[in-house]
Amino acid sequence: MIIRSALFNISFWILIAILGLCGLPLILFYSPIVYTVSRLWGLGSLWLLRVLCNITYEVRGAENIPKGAAIIASKHQSAWDTIIFWILFKRPAYVLKRELIFLPVFGWYLVLLKNIYIDRKGGASTMKRMLREADARTKENRQIIIFPEGTRMAPGEQSTYHPGVAALYSHLKIPVVPVALNSGKLWKKNAFVKTPGLITIEFLPPIAPGLKNRDFLAILQKQIEEACQKL
Repeated sequence: MIIRSALFNISFWILIAILGLCGLPLILFYSPIVYTVSRLWGLGSLWLLRVLCNITYEVRGAENIPKGAAIIASKHQSAWDTIIFWILFKRPAYVLKRELIFLPVFGWYLVLLKNIYIDRKGGASTMKRMLREADARTKENRQIIIFPEGTRMAPGEQSTYHPGVAALYSHLKIPVVPVALNSGKLWKKNAFVKTPGLITIEFLPPIAPGLKNRDFLAILQKQIEEACQKL
């Protein structure tokens, strides 16, 4: 698997470079093409994973996937998690750390896609900006993707769920869909070698707006962590 993983890593960055650079001139004339390029990147990445690393995936709870504006609160175990939502949703908006926008080519697209950026050292001003941008994305009928723990966790591990997801929940007053997955079993954090197998991503029933923030966070964490343990 070392050779196959090496081929995937090389192909993955070549794919980003080719699609990213070829797509930029088109975006100058027709800006919505940025979503098409991003979806092609997601499909191409998953194809490379299947062909080179023998990693496939299945979706459970598809009936819980919203068609309109919603908050998608997902467990984060692997880089795979940042790819899959581009396939499952038409125009998702990720809540991302600000440092990512400075990556060559990839970062340019993150900006063009109108994602939501946070400065982890920004304090209250960062929260206000996040809510303001989330309002705009919701009015565009987009789904907001957030990883409540803020970083990748190994399977079986969990960290504190940050208040940002609760702030979005209380401010936007739209459903929150908890998401469990087991991607970290096959594509581990900072691991070079990928393990063949099946990744499962499960969309759980939405949490309706109206709960107190403390109660919401407790329910969200319980549902996600219990479902991940089962996977």
